[in-house]
Amino acid sequence: MKALDKPILEAVDLTRHFTGSAGLWQKAPPPVRAVDGISLSVRRGETLALVGESGSGKSTLGRLLLNLLKPTSGEAIYEGRSLGNLSASELRRVRQDLQIIFQDPFASLNPRMSVETIVGEPIWLHGKENRSEREQRVAELLRTVGLAPEHATRYPHEFSGGQRQRIGIARALASRPTLLLGDEPVSALDVSVQAQVVNLLEDLKEQFGLTLIIVAHGLAVIRHMSDRVAVMYLGEIVELAPVDALFESPLHPYTQALIDSVPVSHPGDRRARQVLGGDMPSPSAPPSGCRFHTRCPHVRALCKESKPLLETIPGDRQVACHYWREIASAGSGSLIISTQSTALSQRLALFKARQSTLTEHHS
Repeated sequence: MKALDKPILEAVDLTRHFTGSAGLWQKAPPPVRAVDGISLSVRRGETLALVGESGSGKSTLGRLLLNLLKPTSGEAIYEGRSLGNLSASELRRVRQDLQIIFQDPFASLNPRMSVETIVGEPIWLHGKENRSEREQRVAELLRTVGLAPEHATRYPHEFSGGQRQRIGIARALASRPTLLLGDEPVSALDVSVQAQVVNLLEDLKEQFGLTLIIVAHGLAVIRHMSDRVAVMYLGEIVELAPVDALFESPLHPYTQALIDSVPVSHPGDRRARQVLGGDMPSPSAPPSGCRFHTRCPHVRALCKESKPLLETIPGDRQVACHYWREIASAGSGSLIISTQSTALSQRLALFKARQSTLTEHHS
């Protein structure tokens, strides 16, 4: 079995409902069904992307996978052990292996702590190094993420957004993890800085043999760095596929609409677009049957009555749609996205080319 085929982390029927409290004259509101019965596996060494609109539950699912949130039901399994059944001491040891990079580099760093303290804290908590060894390790981590060791004495407000995110990445690497969850790690950054951070994450994955889970809504980032993509809608996975297959032949109508919404930069690539009507329903009152049927252009009576199962199909793919075969045979190819069309993709390619030129020049 290849390394990518071995699951390192699994979700088994994971569910998370957030309940509200009743007021003096009001009943308790219905629970928000943020994640509703999701099962998937993360293969060792791969990059798995979780994508979907805001409110689809992707960030909640990521935190459930790391046991940062307790599930309402179901379980997350890391290397054969259920995270929910571990004792406090066992869970603390597992925390070394499972780390997170937060979305907001401004809010995720303590403004009263120096960079040395921020990055060195996981080493102090999980390691056995003395102070001198911790300082050396912090300097090494800062160099790894593209910062200078002298930055260790500074504070977060003295850095730009991209530099702060590099500090957050260094902190996540401090405990020598095997899996990193990036919760929209570049969405708060400028596009040019996004390219640098994405390339940094790819280099770190190769250097340290990491497994990555990337939560994102930028499809250019997903196409550039992912191996597989799980598309979420209203707390459920509607399609799961290898990244090239997903972008070249999306099967679920929601996936097709997501890909079709990506702007194109060249006038010759313009085409008729599928525009979804309405807004995503409330996760506290999801529609019956297929949850996408209120916005689906292919909706039929069965969609309103029966919930489609996540069907496994050839090509290492899964899709939850009653009529995906008919939709595919009817010509969903008109919705296929050009692979070169977004500004971020262009900047990523340009940044790689510049790195290669500089390397050749210095050598």
